[in-house]
Amino acid sequence: MSNNKPLQTSRREFLGKSAAAGAALAAAGSGLVLTQLAQARPPDQPVSNKVRWGLLVDASKCADGCTDCVTACHEENGIEQTGHPRTDPQWMRKVELKDKRTGFEISLPMMCQHCEAAPCVDVCPTGASFIRADGIALVDRHICIGCRYCMMACPYKARSFEHETVENPKPYAPRGKGTVEACTMCVHRVDADRQPACVEACAAAGHNAIIFGDLKDPNSDISRK
Repeated sequence: MSNNKPLQTSRREFLGKSAAAGAALAAAGSGLVLTQLAQARPPDQPVSNKVRWGLLVDASKCADGCTDCVTACHEENGIEQTGHPRTDPQWMRKVELKDKRTGFEISLPMMCQHCEAAPCVDVCPTGASFIRADGIALVDRHICIGCRYCMMACPYKARSFEHETVENPKPYAPRGKGTVEACTMCVHRVDADRQPACVEACAAAGHNAIIFGDLKDPNSDISRK
């Protein structure tokens, strides 16, 4: 688990920064092209802060009714739906947003934002919620006590509580009853120099609405945008 201390910020400051960031991402224009993934860390080396991984959603390219990214996320991480939407885990979901004043509508995926100053980390009493040196927010299920403070603190409602016993979990995506979970940015793929499953699925569908890359690399698509 990372020893990085969470950045201190007030909830008002966090929400303000998050709203600005969200608006910027949603307003991303067309013309984005996926490029080769920046070099991930070698498997025998620790996570480094030389990179900061991030995801960007180009709302202008996100197709209404398309849920390929959600399906890919759930299949990759072994997320099964039991028919109980109020309690089923959702690492990624599609949301519809409408401006009541103008009537403008957009559809986009919602998942963990891997915030720089994450409120889920601030409120966690055990340190189970943490941020890796490369910016990926994770949950250590070995010390998560299921208090759900992080779920209440997340303004994006991006975390889920696992109510049921997990049958046949993926070896690279450990999950367990009584713990909180969320998008890991497919950390097992990132560490293997691959794109997150949602990014690959969106590109395969011809939309290229989700961009993944190193925010510290000024030449990456995500940084240029």
